[in-house]
Amino acid sequence: MPITDWPANERPREKLLAQGAAALSDAELLAIFLRVGIRGKSAVDLARDLVTHFGSLNRLFGASAKELSAIPGIGDAKYAQLQAVIELARRALRESMAETPMLSNQDSFKDYLRLTLRALPHESFHALWLDNQNRLQASEQLARGSLRHASVYPREVVRAALAHNAAFVVFAHNHPAGIAEPSEHDVDLTRLLKEALKLVDVKVLDHFVVAGDRITSMAARGLI
Repeated sequence: MPITDWPANERPREKLLAQGAAALSDAELLAIFLRVGIRGKSAVDLARDLVTHFGSLNRLFGASAKELSAIPGIGDAKYAQLQAVIELARRALRESMAETPMLSNQDSFKDYLRLTLRALPHESFHALWLDNQNRLQASEQLARGSLRHASVYPREVVRAALAHNAAFVVFAHNHPAGIAEPSEHDVDLTRLLKEALKLVDVKVLDHFVVAGDRITSMAARGLI
């Protein structure tokens, strides 16, 4: 049965307008995004297929164009639309981070890092450069690949800090294997960067380890 034949209070779009987005399931929200289904399946059925196939929204959002196109009814256009939605969310969070000090806005920082890092198939090391009021000035990737082999050089990190006129920095990297625990190498690297940045009066506030929806603060563990 097509969604247009459903009772009005069960249609995803009408339900959202009446009850708010939080009242909808993952499949219902995706159905609004998809707009239409395919022969024999409504948009909600197709959305359920997507969630089931990828296992989670995290994996769905991190899927490549090739992986998404393997699902009937999903092509390059839907992939482009999905990536645009994710990027809009990141930009909205960056605006919030630039306007409000980190100490009173940690949820936005963590949400931004999850959106940026959680679905990557490789390790990626990022720096969030902050001004003297703890507001975001810039976010940049400093290295890609396994941190044990990636080039995270203290001299280059110091140069970046000076280029952004930073007073503080928050580091973050992901663990694609799914374990949000800092390794011994993560701790050693953070301490090395902390000592290097101290020479130019830039303070390391934290180093987050992201694995899916899980995120661990090294500062909270007393590792910085």
